[in-house]
Amino acid sequence: MNKVIHVLIVDDETPILEVLDARLTAAGFVTHKASSGHEAFEILNNDRVDVLVSDIKMPEMSGLELLDKIRPNFPQLPVIFLTAYGTIPNAVDAIKAGAVDYLTKPFDGKELVQKIEKIVAKVWQPVESRPEIENGMVWGKSAAMTELKEILLKVAVSNANVLILGESGVGKECIARMVHNLSPRKNKPYIVVDCGSTPSGILESELFGHVKGSFTHAISDKKGLIEAAQGGTLFLDEVGNISQDMQSRLLRFLEERTIRQVGAIKEIDVDCRVISATNADLKADAEEGKFRLDLYYRLKVVTLTVPPLRERREDIPELAQFLVDSYTEDNSLPRLMLPQKTLDWLQTLSWPGNVRELKNALETGIILCKNNQILPEDLQLDNESMCIIDKGSDPNFSIEQSEKEAIIRALKQTKGVKKDAAELLGISRRAIQYKSKKYDLDASEFKS
Repeated sequence: MNKVIHVLIVDDETPILEVLDARLTAAGFVTHKASSGHEAFEILNNDRVDVLVSDIKMPEMSGLELLDKIRPNFPQLPVIFLTAYGTIPNAVDAIKAGAVDYLTKPFDGKELVQKIEKIVAKVWQPVESRPEIENGMVWGKSAAMTELKEILLKVAVSNANVLILGESGVGKECIARMVHNLSPRKNKPYIVVDCGSTPSGILESELFGHVKGSFTHAISDKKGLIEAAQGGTLFLDEVGNISQDMQSRLLRFLEERTIRQVGAIKEIDVDCRVISATNADLKADAEEGKFRLDLYYRLKVVTLTVPPLRERREDIPELAQFLVDSYTEDNSLPRLMLPQKTLDWLQTLSWPGNVRELKNALETGIILCKNNQILPEDLQLDNESMCIIDKGSDPNFSIEQSEKEAIIRALKQTKGVKKDAAELLGISRRAIQYKSKKYDLDASEFKS
């Protein structure tokens, strides 16, 4: 096992404590020693512990009493008891109370090591192997995600261009990668182009490449990203941001499946699938002349719409636990469980930043939580900007109204500066521009 296991050993007899320490340290574990239940409880509250190994019969606080004391705050902590032959019935009672195993004294050090490794291996089961996760995606049980999955599985095996729509943070890139991974092109290149952050003057060279001397600083030939995706998939993220000139060049490529590098004469044939994504209303932009209508239809042979998190609240508990598991797994931390009250609270929020915001909040909670429990206050969320929903409020209440009110509060707080309001809400600038227009909000009204 590659990860370091932290073991807390508790025994009131110093010789036994030293023997345990030596045996477990030799096996590569990090040990924490306590000579009493009270001392053990203090260590649990201040240090990382993956497994607790404790004697059952101790003065002041027995092993069973220690188990009762730690369970409310450390419900998932594995506990192994050491017991003399005459107290085996107590060990059996301990198993019923929540301990995972016991050993009789004198114990076999090798057997103890094996038990610890087996227990931790089960707790640290790789996230990818859990049945709820498929291709790195938590689908959940909502109708919207079920429908999305059905369409994705159908389109993935084809060569059709795909347009992925959805708000910022819903996981559009994850969906794009899944389409590629489930396609016949999965062993070929998967090339990502961030159209939103690449300046238009550079994007042409990035996509189509250039020949040496075609412009200042073009000191050598450069292969474009479209050509680099030969045989595979080209993912154009935030495709709605590309300039009119680039829209024309991209349309020509999609029609002819050939490209010409900047400064070149010869055209190059390229066979790649194009998946694009945007959080904008691309059809509305096309109808208003901001985006080429013919390009829009070329990109959207099939459309996949990823629902915002607020429209699939029933998926939040499973998704939240997956995100916590992923973080603790990647950082060699003990697995944390989210208390039911935290899961219930997470489902009351509107999540304007969607899955990305949930992920960031939970990572904050993992870092700040105490006693291996993530509580609502550990997530450091702004309840006002998150817009907590009262399920028993006005029956005419709508998600759209909730979102509008959240944006209004953010604009008021930032005195009408949309960029700052977007950061406060955890969404992109383009998203707040779109939503301000959608809800007919004039930022200038909030400047005073």
